[in-house]
Amino acid sequence: METQAAIVASLPWLETMAVNLLFAVLTLIIGWWFSNFVGNWIRKIAQRSPHIDFTIVPMAQAVVTWTIRIFVVIAVLARFGVQTASIIAVLGAAGLAVGLALQSTLQNIASGIMLLLLRPIRAGEFVSIVGKGDGTVLEVGLFMSQFQQADGVKFCLPNNLIWGNPIINYSRNETRRMDIPLGVRYGDDLDKAIEVLKQLLNEHPLVLKDPAPMVFVSDYKESTVVVNVRAWANTADFWDVRFELNRVALQKLQAAGLSTPIPVREVLSLEKNDA
Repeated sequence: METQAAIVASLPWLETMAVNLLFAVLTLIIGWWFSNFVGNWIRKIAQRSPHIDFTIVPMAQAVVTWTIRIFVVIAVLARFGVQTASIIAVLGAAGLAVGLALQSTLQNIASGIMLLLLRPIRAGEFVSIVGKGDGTVLEVGLFMSQFQQADGVKFCLPNNLIWGNPIINYSRNETRRMDIPLGVRYGDDLDKAIEVLKQLLNEHPLVLKDPAPMVFVSDYKESTVVVNVRAWANTADFWDVRFELNRVALQKLQAAGLSTPIPVREVLSLEKNDA
């Protein structure tokens, strides 16, 4: 009789515990689904907006998703009567310990935030992280950033290595300057070579007229006068223009009757006279 009475007395507690467990499971499932839904919704909205930089999207999605999940976990614990104030205190102490143990990871997060705030690199830009690598920016993440080299190879760098090194951005400005050195043989008509190259630049449709292109003598080598071809082009056309000028300039000089410079060595013959 006493056992039955104890079981009957414990039924309300068991019912309450079962309800709380069911509520906790449903809250976790719905909360996790809702966090993923909101995160994906934020990503889609940000990708459609022309005013939002794509590099911010992955980190914004992660922050929103995990913020919702933390509130879901706190709500579940509060359902079981756990004091959330004590949880926050414990999390603060644990966060301090974890922060001391993961200093480099926190540096990556801080560097990622600075990269997103100041935006020295953006998705789609071709940059050089001096001493680390060159490539097109694919994504700036919370801990590391992804790049793709010109040969199609993908590589990743921790954010603190990016923030702590010089960054050369080749895509940020609308125009770029190119300098192409060409050789003219000593004895050839130097003025004629300069005029031929100037005409080539003036007639090229992708060479910008402002700033005006220039052709000038930049150096004297052992058997060659170095003539520098300087031109400006839109960043999107830079490599096409450079490759074409490298190909056509030599052909224009040869068509004008100028010889290809060849290194010349003067050999002295010493005859030995027998006494």
